[in-house]
Amino acid sequence: MRETKNEHIRIDHWIAAILLFAMATIAFVNVLSRYLFHFSFAATEEITINLFVWLTVVGSGIAFERGGQLGMVTLYNIFPKKFKRLVILFCSSMSAILFLLVDIYMIKAIYDELTIFQATSAALEIPVWIYYIGVPVFSVFVFAGIYRDASTKLDGLKGEEAN
Repeated sequence: MRETKNEHIRIDHWIAAILLFAMATIAFVNVLSRYLFHFSFAATEEITINLFVWLTVVGSGIAFERGGQLGMVTLYNIFPKKFKRLVILFCSSMSAILFLLVDIYMIKAIYDELTIFQATSAALEIPVWIYYIGVPVFSVFVFAGIYRDASTKLDGLKGEEAN
């Protein structure tokens, strides 16, 4: 696993930490309320699930940056350096296109919720689009992670050529 080059405060790391802390706190409070008061908050599951989706998107960007995405390293390692560059660019492009498609469909779903369905969540009766909006917003971190991963790998190839 690669460490990031920059040791400064990263907003994506803070968002992931805050989301995870919020989920753990909500779950803990719900467990306590069940055991102490024999009462469970119905809204906790709704909130936790949606925070988990947002955390997954932010975490995907961090995973891309650290090279944590799926790959065929053994096959990649036998390629010549010129072909490795093409593979890096191709894989990064495909990853970006995948998340672009996710964003397009999510934005369409948000539009449909705002204009046609106007559905609300079951427990809190919050408009569903509010939960949906986190995916395209947080996918900015995914695109940044894809870019950083590709840049690091391409820089590594340049370093190998210099040696």
